[in-house]
Amino acid sequence: GLFTLLLFTDEAMAFSPHLVYLAVLVLASHVMFGDAAVHVWGLRANGLSGDAFGNRPDPYVKVWCAGVNGGRTETIKDTHSPNWAAEFNFPSCKPKSTLRMEVWDQDISKYDLLSTCNYTFGSGSKPNAKCSLKKGSLYFNYTAK
Repeated sequence: GLFTLLLFTDEAMAFSPHLVYLAVLVLASHVMFGDAAVHVWGLRANGLSGDAFGNRPDPYVKVWCAGVNGGRTETIKDTHSPNWAAEFNFPSCKPKSTLRMEVWDQDISKYDLLSTCNYTFGSGSKPNAKCSLKKGSLYFNYTAK
């Protein structure tokens, strides 16, 4: 396993010090990236509302977990049914917390909040979790540990 990389004899240590550095980097990356408590991905929506003139929205989503801002998705132009590629990791968020997602319409002059989803999640993985919006639905996948 990972820790066996660190158990070198004196001869092996003298022979390849680069392996020691590699092992430390692997451990550090595992701690930083592999242990995210909550991972959210696969956001998509359908039936989103456009503006008062009947134009389709240019939607994006802002995401928080337990009040911690995780960032936002990319904007998808001119659609009621977007699929976003963005993924979100929340290392300090725990199961039974609230995932908050705001769906926005990006306009030239101002951005309009279309709807907000507050979703309390359990532990484990859930594909196709659903949030009902003012108009339409938001779907996403999550893993929480």
